[in-house]
Amino acid sequence: MTSETSKTSNAHPRRRVLGGLLAAGTFTLTGAAATTASATPRTGSGPKPTIVLVHGVFADASGWNETIARLQKAGFPVIAPANPLRDLAGDSAYVSSVIDTITGPVILVGHSYGGEVITNAGRGHGHVKALVYVGAFAPDEGESALQLAGMFPGSQLQGALLTRPFPLPVPLPDGTRDGLDGYIDPAKFHDVFAQDLPPATTRVMAAAQRPGSVGGLGAGSGVPAWKSLPSWFVIPTADNVIPPALQRFMAKRANSTTVEVKGASHVVMMSRPDVVVRQILAAHRATV
Repeated sequence: MTSETSKTSNAHPRRRVLGGLLAAGTFTLTGAAATTASATPRTGSGPKPTIVLVHGVFADASGWNETIARLQKAGFPVIAPANPLRDLAGDSAYVSSVIDTITGPVILVGHSYGGEVITNAGRGHGHVKALVYVGAFAPDEGESALQLAGMFPGSQLQGALLTRPFPLPVPLPDGTRDGLDGYIDPAKFHDVFAQDLPPATTRVMAAAQRPGSVGGLGAGSGVPAWKSLPSWFVIPTADNVIPPALQRFMAKRANSTTVEVKGASHVVMMSRPDVVVRQILAAHRATV
């Protein structure tokens, strides 16, 4: 059984939240975020925020299933849109259009490349209250996922990108960006992407993986929403896709309240959904 430890840096500050979700496991916050959370009632006078969950590359929205079930049980409205995975600007515009349809407060949650998307989609929406990064990229202006991934050692992704049976790069008929797609070799998917899940589960995930546009992963980000919105981070310490050291760097730079999940893989929202839900609930309490 894995356990989580927390690290905290200063962060900006329609039914009852289930106490069991908040009490489960070991979870300790200190500093400004803890002060805000403890001083804020668990129920507010306004509506609960809609939680928008954005998946990353090599995955789809089903990766959020356990997170969604817990949030819905706690009375939160949830949307997990299908991230197009074509190019950063277009993907962000799509998620932004989803946000436009929501009445009331919103908390954006991004996994992996989905973190880049919420970093851009979160701008210009007065009802977006917080950002939650889950094993994710949180780029600054001009940075790309590919650029960030090379800043710290530890990623095993490059060696897992295959040439067969899905040739890399895969030409796209619509000519989007540079027309190249990337996949993870199914034989390496478990060890690289989700080593703390059963192999039977990761074989299905590998077969159903959605490719990511190489052009999209190399596109520079815009002005980050984390400069104007409070943020939270979940860092899986055994992430073989985005090095934990890089996640710590990005979380510190964004002044995020962070929790580290010992031994968790890149898909921490699947293997440790309770931890992810607790960070989302912490973001809610601090911004209600």
